[in-house]
Amino acid sequence: MLRSTVGILVTVAAAAVLIAVLYLPVLQIYGTSMSPTLEEGNIVVSVKGTKFETGDVVAFYYNNKVLVKRVIANAGQWVDMDQDGYVYVNNVKIDEPYIEKHDYGETNITLPYQVPDSRIFVMGDNRDVSIDSRNTSVGCVADEQIVGKIVFRIWPLKLAGWVK
Repeated sequence: MLRSTVGILVTVAAAAVLIAVLYLPVLQIYGTSMSPTLEEGNIVVSVKGTKFETGDVVAFYYNNKVLVKRVIANAGQWVDMDQDGYVYVNNVKIDEPYIEKHDYGETNITLPYQVPDSRIFVMGDNRDVSIDSRNTSVGCVADEQIVGKIVFRIWPLKLAGWVK
């Protein structure tokens, strides 16, 4: 009876770990590029996927690190910014209630910019410090780099909840 119970518990634990690793990766936030939405040390849950909308927060691999940024545009869309840091997608100013201060930031691409096939254009919420798709050092994010969409903050407990 004990052997059977231990076997079931080990199987359930292995299945839970497999699901967490493959479908619901748990990540810790480093840096301040997503402030105030996500702060350094926050722990979040992501969901695997490759279909994203403007405003979604995603995690992706870059130089053996996992970065977290916000989706601005998808493949084929045109991104532009004015000198005050307001962002336009296909000539329409996007609503960004999550931004405390608009900033042109570290931009070395030629705007307007068309997002290449199978890629997304991402930017951090803290635009004056974020290095993101506006800079050729990061560029647009390829589908194979995506870890997943950040959906829920689990730490700190007082801030636990859905990420918007």
